[in-house]
Amino acid sequence: MFIFKSKKNEQEDELHHEYGVLSNCGYIFRAYLKYRKSMIGFLILGGIAGASMSYIWTFIGKLVVDIIERQAALENKDIMPLVYLVIITTAVELIMMILNAFAKKKLELGFYYTRLRIIGERVAKVLGMQYETLETPDMLDRLQKAKRATAGKNGGLHGLMRDIYTMMVQFTCIIAAVSIISTLSPWIVLIILVLSIIQFEYFDYIRLKDKAIMWDAMAGNWRKLEYMSTVSTNFSYAKDIRLYGMRKWLGTKQKEVNADELRRWRQSRQYWIYNTIFSSVLTLVQTAAVFGWLIYDVLANDLSIGNFILYSGSAITFSGNIQQFLQALGGMRERSSRVDDFRSFMDIPNPDEGRKTIPIPKADKYTFKFENVSFRYKGQDKYALKNLNLTLEAGQRLAVVGLNGAGKTTFIKLLLRLYDVTEGRILCNGIDIREFDRAEYYELFAPAFQEVEVFAFQLSENVSMRTADKTDKALAEKYLRDAGMGEKLDGLPKGMDTELLKVLYDDGVDLSGGEKQKLALARALYKSAPIVVLDEPTAALDALAEYRLYQSFDGMIGDRTAVYISHRLSSTRFCDSIAMFVAGEMVEYGTHGELLEKNGAYAEMFRVQAQYYVEDETPAEETEGGVVHE
Repeated sequence: MFIFKSKKNEQEDELHHEYGVLSNCGYIFRAYLKYRKSMIGFLILGGIAGASMSYIWTFIGKLVVDIIERQAALENKDIMPLVYLVIITTAVELIMMILNAFAKKKLELGFYYTRLRIIGERVAKVLGMQYETLETPDMLDRLQKAKRATAGKNGGLHGLMRDIYTMMVQFTCIIAAVSIISTLSPWIVLIILVLSIIQFEYFDYIRLKDKAIMWDAMAGNWRKLEYMSTVSTNFSYAKDIRLYGMRKWLGTKQKEVNADELRRWRQSRQYWIYNTIFSSVLTLVQTAAVFGWLIYDVLANDLSIGNFILYSGSAITFSGNIQQFLQALGGMRERSSRVDDFRSFMDIPNPDEGRKTIPIPKADKYTFKFENVSFRYKGQDKYALKNLNLTLEAGQRLAVVGLNGAGKTTFIKLLLRLYDVTEGRILCNGIDIREFDRAEYYELFAPAFQEVEVFAFQLSENVSMRTADKTDKALAEKYLRDAGMGEKLDGLPKGMDTELLKVLYDDGVDLSGGEKQKLALARALYKSAPIVVLDEPTAALDALAEYRLYQSFDGMIGDRTAVYISHRLSSTRFCDSIAMFVAGEMVEYGTHGELLEKNGAYAEMFRVQAQYYVEDETPAEETEGGVVHE
């Protein structure tokens, strides 16, 4: 079993990796090559066009002044050279603007497209993770940070994509500026570079402080915010909130969660105010130094006005671009650290991947044997299931009963291999189930759980749990009617094509709790797996309706193995064996009659519930729909 430990910080976390800016840029370029190869060409085109636009008018300013000075010296008043120069420059500038706009548009679309495909990779990762692993708070925090890294267009992955393009433009501008200014004096380049590096180092210090108090510290808080958003907007909570007068209480909870985030935002903004002040002072010093040097050169070395314009413009461009480049580098490091969070999550190993497994033996029947099985949830000292020895024979009807918290659902999770046992082993036809591929093993079971999730798909797809082209609508409809949904189905204008929920479709249909549970039974029938598992899927029905539905359902599954889980005893009369659980242990096992004769925990529970399976004023021997009421 893969164990995830909560860490105090990223440096102590063996699951968090610092990949670095270059590695993360390489990760993005590999994503481009995988999903959008044309992005490479548009990056080059945008870099050249963007840099050209920054320098064209700096050169033209020098040329214009030089032409004017030369013609003045020759007393030539012909303005046509200036007109030609402006026309050509304008045409070149226009071409560069069009190319730059075109490249930026294509790049932005490419950024979105690539990010969405990478989000798809994250979703696939989550769907493939072990159920047990994804349930831990630590892993949920990691997932939340990974989601944030791909959540918007300014930060994380998308922001780093933009930074790569921006830095390509700035780097091209810097190279051009250094080439020009160095012809005057390398010292100007050095002064600008040193002051810019000092400014950048302070910026990077602020960035790290901001990351520590916001990005790293807020992961848990974001999970709380997401939960509060779900509670306040999910319709399933609406009745309880109103009838129990929870509005003010929930509002207080929301304010508490918001207060921590607001406090951290204030501290974060304060840091960036300090950075702005420091940056402004250094920029002022830099500008004064550059212009002081150029003015001295004009006075002492007869620097021409044209060259003054060229060098001052180049110095300003160089200064601006080197600062933007270094700050973009700092921003890249910040966004890269968020990409680190994403990639760290994506690189979390799945214990099942690369593991040697054996195929499940092809057989008409499967027998499961629990040998000294104990299980303890992560972080818990008490065993949820202790020393269980039980055999589920092929074709057997097993009722697992007990009060809430007795260990029934834990038993099902172990049988389905949503969790692996802490101690002991579970055998399928004599082979430890951990030897099998987990996904292949899941195919043996057709489950129906108490908490029935309805998907925003067509009704037929909600039964088949397959895409429309792989769904047998007629069969799905048959099983829905068998599960007791016929009357509801007859009232739907679109029948099996009805869209469920109003999340994606305005005319989507919501189902009641009882209807959802009947849908779950139809799913179990449609899957037609050799073992059917019903984990209290009829809890929303009354006891007598549950009893009738169970008996009807039991007839429909034929000779398949079936496990009925319930704290009510509606399924026990027609089951071959009954396992009574109390406080995580199986305390009784046998048939209905044997356990009644034993007069233990099961007999007491049955006597308490027996009244719910008798219809008022109904003769004991009267049969309705094939069900005998006693």
